[in-house]
Amino acid sequence: MHGAIPTAASVALGAAMAAAVCDLQRGRIPNWLTLPPIVLAPLAYGWASGPEHALHSLGAAILSASVPYLLFRRSAMGGGDVKLFAALGAVTGFDLLAGIEIQLAAFAVAMFVALGVLAWKGVLLRTLSSALAVALRPVLPNRWRRAPCPELSAEIRMGVPILIATVFFAAPHLLSAWSEP
Repeated sequence: MHGAIPTAASVALGAAMAAAVCDLQRGRIPNWLTLPPIVLAPLAYGWASGPEHALHSLGAAILSASVPYLLFRRSAMGGGDVKLFAALGAVTGFDLLAGIEIQLAAFAVAMFVALGVLAWKGVLLRTLSSALAVALRPVLPNRWRRAPCPELSAEIRMGVPILIATVFFAAPHLLSAWSEP
């Protein structure tokens, strides 16, 4: 199993790179990129290490896709992003929480990118005050309520943030594998 970890990290990194390129070029992450790892990773883990590892990979895929799927159902995330998170969870199934770590890091990177873009456009403070007003809207009197600014519903492509998060996840595994004799 120890030799499979650098391989899995490399596959996850390759999938994230291809997804980032597709997302940048077309604004979509294709099924041909995400569905094979979701199916093949549990099979590969099962073949190499037994059915327990196959179930571990499948569980990691489901766990990694659960929150993004809820966001997708609320039209807050694309379906390709959900399937990419599931694929990364399945591929990194040697660690049940690796997909969640990648997901959390990707959301953090996307947040910093969004804040930087808003600051660059000069609307960061207005957007933050609008976000606060939306959050407090249920408890504010009607006269203080206001409509949210359009920047609160801007689209952010997640391919590159997912790639950056995957690099942060895969780098220690790949470096330790290369440094071993």
